[in-house]
Amino acid sequence: MRANANIFWILTVFLFLADAIYVFWSLNDAAFLASNHNSIDWVGAVAIGLTGLLSAFIAFYLGISIKAQGGVLPEDRVDANIDDGDAEQGFFAPWSWWPVMLAGSGALVFLGLAVGVWVSFIGASIVLISLVGWQYEFYRGYHAH
Repeated sequence: MRANANIFWILTVFLFLADAIYVFWSLNDAAFLASNHNSIDWVGAVAIGLTGLLSAFIAFYLGISIKAQGGVLPEDRVDANIDDGDAEQGFFAPWSWWPVMLAGSGALVFLGLAVGVWVSFIGASIVLISLVGWQYEFYRGYHAH
C-alpha cells in the first residue's frame, strides 16, 4: 500500500507540473497571440489542476490508512504467500436465479425511462419482488435453514 501512496504522490507532482506547463503554453500560443486573446484556457487548466488535487487526496488517504493499519499487509511483504492475503469474501448463494431476475428487472426500469414510463412501473415491481426473493431465499426450499 505504501507503493500505491508513493505512486499517487508522484502522479500529483506530475499533474501539477503538467498544469503549470499547460497554462504557460496557453499563454504563449501563437494562435492566441495573433488574435490578441492573451488568456488562459480555463477548461484544461482547471481539469488538470483538479485531477492533480484528486490524486493528492487519494495519496493522503492511502498514507493515513497505512499508519492506521498497524502493520504491514501481506501484499506488501516480499516473503508472503498468496494464501496469506485471501480474506473472507462473503457468502454467495449456490445456483441462485434471483440476481438474474434483479438484473433483468433493473434493465426493464431503465428501458421504461427510454421508451415509456409505464414499463418502469412494471420493472420496479419486479425489482421489489426480486430483492425480497433474493433476501429470503434461504428460508424456503432446498437450502432452508
